[in-house]
Amino acid sequence: MTSFLTFDSVSAATLERETLFQNLTLSIGAERAGLVGRNGSGKSTLLRIARGDVEPAAGSVRRTGRAGVLVQEWDEELSIAQALGVDGGLARLRRVLAGEGGEEDFAEADWSLEARIEAALIETGLPGLELDRRMATLSGGERTRIGIARLRIEAPDLLLLDEPTNNLDAAGRAAIRALVRTWPGGVLVASHDRELLEAMDRIVELTRVGIRIVGGGWSAFELARDAELAQAAGELERTERDLREAQRATQRQREAKERRDKAGRAFAAKGSEPKILLGRQAERAENSGGRDKRLGERRQDEAAARAEGARARIEVLTPLTIALPPSGLGSGTEVLSLDEVWVSAGDRRFGPWSFAIKGPERVAVTGPNGAGKTTFLRLAAGCLAPGGGETRRVDGRIAMLDQHVGLLDSGATILDNFRRLNPGLPDREAHAACARFAFRARDAERRVGTLSGGERLRAGLACVLSGACPPWLVILDEPTNHLDIDSLEVLEQALNGFDGALLLVSHDSAFLGAVGIEREFRIGAVSV
Repeated sequence: MTSFLTFDSVSAATLERETLFQNLTLSIGAERAGLVGRNGSGKSTLLRIARGDVEPAAGSVRRTGRAGVLVQEWDEELSIAQALGVDGGLARLRRVLAGEGGEEDFAEADWSLEARIEAALIETGLPGLELDRRMATLSGGERTRIGIARLRIEAPDLLLLDEPTNNLDAAGRAAIRALVRTWPGGVLVASHDRELLEAMDRIVELTRVGIRIVGGGWSAFELARDAELAQAAGELERTERDLREAQRATQRQREAKERRDKAGRAFAAKGSEPKILLGRQAERAENSGGRDKRLGERRQDEAAARAEGARARIEVLTPLTIALPPSGLGSGTEVLSLDEVWVSAGDRRFGPWSFAIKGPERVAVTGPNGAGKTTFLRLAAGCLAPGGGETRRVDGRIAMLDQHVGLLDSGATILDNFRRLNPGLPDREAHAACARFAFRARDAERRVGTLSGGERLRAGLACVLSGACPPWLVILDEPTNHLDIDSLEVLEQALNGFDGALLLVSHDSAFLGAVGIEREFRIGAVSV
């Protein structure tokens, strides 16, 4: 298989020279390779190294094919032709056909361009799209398809994709999956989208303790990861047992020496042996005792080092766990009721909506990008005043976390945020609440602005779920967008253990299944 990209013993570091990963050796040919790892592990850095935007801290990179990237942010004033990168080629063809072209136009004219544009737009679900339209007139999903169509027109050998399904609705995610699945060349994609990762031929994980490469998709990777975790747990148990045995052996040796020394002192006190003989015996005993002590200490140090290495390994492999306090929500309690409720935002009108939650139901709000899902959540939480209709909610027992957990002050610590949002709790309970969400001791003193996406979400959950009156309804807006897979699994585990109601927006079908969504509330088009 031809290799389009080869990493040879590549290492990467932050600007502060903190190592991200080391000794990555990998070749990418006509295959799909998924790149995973915790936030901050170096996934985006590796993709920048692959593109040639930055140099590795060590090792070398060989590129033998053309690489392409998916454009995800667009200048809204661009025409479709400019966004597709074909405006210059089309202008050249027009000049030639009008008899106004020069020698360079005739030499560089691409007579297949119009057919390739048409084919690319059909393949991406945008047949007949007018090329002089502005990007501002397209929906979010249509803009994603334009990025895909551009890649199909350019036809690079290798696609380099960084979290390509982030912020996309179900249709946009499906378009990305189709692109990756049908791409004839190579694909290297950093993603936490497990449905996308399931289509991979290999998955590469970057960790602080090494590189793991597993053949197959996400399911195969999970099996290998779980097997490695079990092996690491067994190794930790063995090394800790060896350490305890080394410590006991050292203690037995110390006690034996003390008994010999005591017997020697008693014998010397009788005065029956010449002093010179007693001196030689004491010297031999001292030398022998010193050797035994050094040997015991060395064995104990070696056992401690092996146990520490095994402990560090399992800490990397084992996800955090967090414990949500009980909400006390009764099964028949009406938590939220909307009856023909609508709201205006600028020149757009959303609704009318009729919706209710009773007891610990789990509901997903679905619909295309721009349909008003976030507006609906804010209305449900009481953050927006309705323009009409009837609303009933259990005030004071509803908590909402947006995508960026905006209720937290980035300049303050986790503990300070908790105290601000829960002023009635004493310090001891505040520390205990943070600890339940895996912010123990000094971790609770970390400034929110330094947290990763998963840590920030955990901190937000700690603040809203651990007060004197835990919420009955938790509302989450795209909670998985900025999470790595480890953090995502922690969130799933926590929400599975929550006994209250959930109302959330997410286009991650694996996440919706994992948290036990019972029904969907679909939002349609927006009135203007």
